[in-house]
Formats: sequence, structure tokens, C-alpha cells
Amino acid sequence: MTGSGSSAPAGWPPLPPFAIGSSVEISRTISESDVYLYAGLTGDLGRNHLDEEYSKSTAYGRRVVHGTYLVGLASAASTYFGQRYDKGPFRGASYGYDRVRFVRPVFIGDTVTLTYTIVDISPEDLVSRAEVIGRNQRGDTCFAATHISKGLPVPRFRAEG
Repeated sequence: MTGSGSSAPAGWPPLPPFAIGSSVEISRTISESDVYLYAGLTGDLGRNHLDEEYSKSTAYGRRVVHGTYLVGLASAASTYFGQRYDKGPFRGASYGYDRVRFVRPVFIGDTVTLTYTIVDISPEDLVSRAEVIGRNQRGDTCFAATHISKGLPVPRFRAEG
């Protein structure tokens, strides 16, 4: 799969074309503030995320980070991927995430590294699929999903007149 290099900012060297196996990583240490802000934005005020005393009585023994926060980090990895690779006609929009799994709990203070790797490219319909794996600072897998992206055709303009 070759690209045009056109997605690089003016004056920069062309971005490498993406292909099966192209990959990026992002990392984030999740703070208590992240959890409270996310809870406020989404309205998910579950006690297992916000109430330390309550959480001591749960199977995990402490507060857990919202699983859907990790989906948001997967989206950030997708955006970073688009900044690092020339996606050519595959540049478009997210079609969503399949097979989302919250494999292990993530706790406040954990550092999660998400690896976003292209595993399938379909030139016929401009769809690409990426495996997204999240691992904590101990290397344990805590999140897994498949991200589906759909390229958008470049609009063609008619000359007026």
C-alpha cells in the first residue's frame, strides 16, 4: 500500500505509507483527576470508580478506572496513528470498535500503553482494521479491541461557468 505523502504538513518530509503491521504506541498514567473528570463528563458516577471506602469491599479492593475511558485512549491512539502515517484514500472516519474487552482492571495510578496495529486493509471498500491492545506497567493485557476505519472518497468539484 503506497501513499502520496500529501498528509504531511507543508515543508515536512512525507509520512510513511501505512500497511499491514504499521503500528504506534501511546501511554498514559491515569490519575484520580482523570477518573473524576471522566465520570463528570459521562455521568457514570459508579461507586466502584469514585468511592474508595465502598470499593474496599469489592472483589478488586479499590477503585477501578472506567473501561470506556480505555476506549477513549484507543481513539487517541487512532488519531496519533493518522498523524504518523500517510493513509491516503483511507483517511476518513472511525466506524467503531468491535470485540471490546476489558481483560483486567485498571487502577488509579496505573500506566496504560496502547498499541495500535493495522491487521487488515481492504482497498475495495477503503476499510482498515487495527488491533488495539492495552497493557499496564507490568505488561499485563488489560484492554483489547478491533478498531474499524472507513476512508472517505475525496469530493470532486465541478468548475463553474
